[in-house]
Amino acid sequence: MEVTTNRLKHCNLITVKGRVDSATAPDLSKAIAQSTDAGDYHLVIDLGGVDFLSSAGLRVLMLAQKTCKRYNRGEIKLAKVPPKIKSALDLVGFTILFNFYDDVVSAVGQF
Repeated sequence: MEVTTNRLKHCNLITVKGRVDSATAPDLSKAIAQSTDAGDYHLVIDLGGVDFLSSAGLRVLMLAQKTCKRYNRGEIKLAKVPPKIKSALDLVGFTILFNFYDDVVSAVGQF
């Protein structure tokens, strides 16, 4: 898995590529924690390059959203979510926790 973070004017863009499973989920968690520890709670996560998301990845997303929304500091928006991944998020009831966008520009524009 490859995770890159780009600091933009109003939010941080975290781009994820590859498999997010129990072995790689800590790397995603670390990237998100680096942003939140720096005081950046407006995050866009680009999942367009993700081909597998395990329960460990789902847990990272849920805990990160909880951290960002605490005290109305911000939130996480998901961009370019593949249909297979969105189906899994819907199955576990996460579609009500996140806003989904077809492209990164639309997601970033919401901040």
